[in-house]
Amino acid sequence: MPLRVLIVDDEPLARGKMKSLLAKEADIEVVGEAGDGRTALDRIAETSPDLVFLDVQMPELDGFGVLAELPADARPAVVFVTAHDQFALKAFEVHALDYLLKPFDRERLQKALDRARQLLAAPNEQTHLQDQISALLAGMKRPAPATAPDRIAVKSSGRILFVNTADIDWVEAADNYVKLHVGKVEHLMRETMSSIEQRLSGAGFVRISRSVIVHPRTVRELQPLFHGDQAVILKDGTRLTMSRTHRDALDKLVGNS
Repeated sequence: MPLRVLIVDDEPLARGKMKSLLAKEADIEVVGEAGDGRTALDRIAETSPDLVFLDVQMPELDGFGVLAELPADARPAVVFVTAHDQFALKAFEVHALDYLLKPFDRERLQKALDRARQLLAAPNEQTHLQDQISALLAGMKRPAPATAPDRIAVKSSGRILFVNTADIDWVEAADNYVKLHVGKVEHLMRETMSSIEQRLSGAGFVRISRSVIVHPRTVRELQPLFHGDQAVILKDGTRLTMSRTHRDALDKLVGNS
């Protein structure tokens, strides 16, 4: 079976170089590529790669942000790709995670591939890898604030609107933005889901899927769906889906009801 590989890098030339080098490996199948973190999440969901070569420095949603938005059991094996970043390199070394330092050659890439092949052949090693990645992400997270801000500033048509946190019903991802749903009004702001989740964590909001955060007070009903998913029906009739990969959200919703 070929090793299914996804390439994630915001530099087209870097992606091209990686594809060219991987084309010389008989057991490698490149199943896709992505030029930004948000697209990377979509490609991972679509292609289920065995291994991802993941660029660390990307705008909006960087490599660490991509992994943070994936549940541990949905993360593929990963080799980080980075320019000279002492902070990142030290973190990788502390957690014994493999990385490629740009610029790299075929010999260094082959060493990373050999290590990935060995890891993917041993389930226990894969579990250990995910534990290492989780530890890395935990070490890089800023402590969540004890309480959420009373209001959030949203730029709109040259103005700055202040939205009361207590008035937000739910939040959804919208490409490189997030959309705040406040009653029948929607506010678009340039921020990642990971960032807004952290900002709202002290106000009781719950992440129910990769693209949706909701406040329990707005939930009217939960309905079971196929394969462990849940339908989340809000008081205004809005129907959302709770992903099975966010099973811990169910307890949070029920516990806060």
